Amino acid sequence: MSLVQILALIILALLIGLVSTVRRRNWLLLIASVLVIYWLQPASALRQFEFWLPTLTLVLTILSWLAVRQGAKILREDTLTILVILAIVLILSLFHYLPFEHPILVTRPPALVPVLIVLGVVAVLGFLITFLGRRNVSMVDIFTILVILIFIGLKLDPATKYLSSFARELTGQSTSLASALDLSWLGFSYIAFRLLHTYRDQRRGRLPEVNLREYITYVIFFPSLPAGPIDRIERFIQDLRVHQRTTSTTFFMGSGRAAFGILKKFVVADALALIALNSSNLSSVNSTPWLWLMLYSFAFMIYLDFSGYVDVAIGMGSLSGIYLPENFDRPYLKQNIALFWNSWHITLAQWFRAYVFNPLTRRLRQGFLKDSPGLIIMIGQFTTMLLIGLWHGITWNFAIWGLWHATGLFIHNRWVYFLRSRPNFLPQFLKDNKGVQIVNTFLTFNFVAIGWVWFALPTPELAVQALGDLFRIG
Repeated sequence: MSLVQILALIILALLIGLVSTVRRRNWLLLIASVLVIYWLQPASALRQFEFWLPTLTLVLTILSWLAVRQGAKILREDTLTILVILAIVLILSLFHYLPFEHPILVTRPPALVPVLIVLGVVAVLGFLITFLGRRNVSMVDIFTILVILIFIGLKLDPATKYLSSFARELTGQSTSLASALDLSWLGFSYIAFRLLHTYRDQRRGRLPEVNLREYITYVIFFPSLPAGPIDRIERFIQDLRVHQRTTSTTFFMGSGRAAFGILKKFVVADALALIALNSSNLSSVNSTPWLWLMLYSFAFMIYLDFSGYVDVAIGMGSLSGIYLPENFDRPYLKQNIALFWNSWHITLAQWFRAYVFNPLTRRLRQGFLKDSPGLIIMIGQFTTMLLIGLWHGITWNFAIWGLWHATGLFIHNRWVYFLRSRPNFLPQFLKDNKGVQIVNTFLTFNFVAIGWVWFALPTPELAVQALGDLFRIG
């Protein structure tokens, strides 16, 4: 998001928060979130995909709601929600026939006929999902696989390039120009995790009753769509159903939090980006001290950039009456790698802990590994951190970055287990010593910083080169 877009969304959130009733506010949140996904969708080399990708977000979300309801009756409020969204999509497509520039989409939308055909197909799919759900055919597993496949298709460059080539063929564009960069689906990483969360909780019988308006607003809530945090639907709808009109206190808290985030991202992080580690800067530096400076600059840049966006999201959310969960808690000041991951991208770590690590280790404890707790922890941590790495992108570097942290977490876990079994192994003065705590924090920060080498550079070869230069190896 640009600074202008962020300022506009802050004003929008404030205006919505001033609405007098919960019902009006919630309708405005829905309409605003739908329009924002079109407005923020990046320009694409694929013809009219600035319209089709946000539309697919809405289609996938509506069909997911039908799937998790397992054929339950559609109420009047849900029908009204469908009509409102249908009206928005059709009105946006009508701008195809107007002679002036579209105020929301960056390019001219498609003609009305293909839009109507797609909406007709979606209506048929919706009736089919409802029909099968009423006959106890679970659609949740199908949607789980579908979302994971879309996620892989967007994160794996060869798959993305193939999808781009296919889309170019459909739209009459040159397939030879297909690139993995053509498909940039706004916020899909976070959309996918919210949808998968509702699928999993539906299977467990823990998904609360939500109407379609609440479900869509949760999935595409405009303050948190681009960069998180990953909220839980049961917590989100508690705020959504309570009247929390913006007061002077919430105004100053929300606007102050957003302003702080803007400062972190657009002033400090963007300044650090000029000297942060990347493939271009790496090729122009042959001094070890400068390389360490570049690495530390990247470490603080990525933290300030990401946490800055989250500050803006939390600030905007509170202005509109929705209090999003915290996502960072001074991660670089933690004394070990486990505490770091309890304070870095907190909602992502909690999601993987709830839906990957805990179920996996629970299953392993019931099998032939039940007498090998250390091995169970190792498998759980390496699997979880590998998936967290691949969530950022399906590349060797992101996989190695995940395994780097898994190694640190496992060593720390075994060290803690060793100390618990031998409580007198370390003298008491070492446990409470401030100097030891400072050293622990320093070592943890540097472990994390060195891991960022795999994150900052595009190939394993460049990462190995950078690590060799950092420690003057080779």
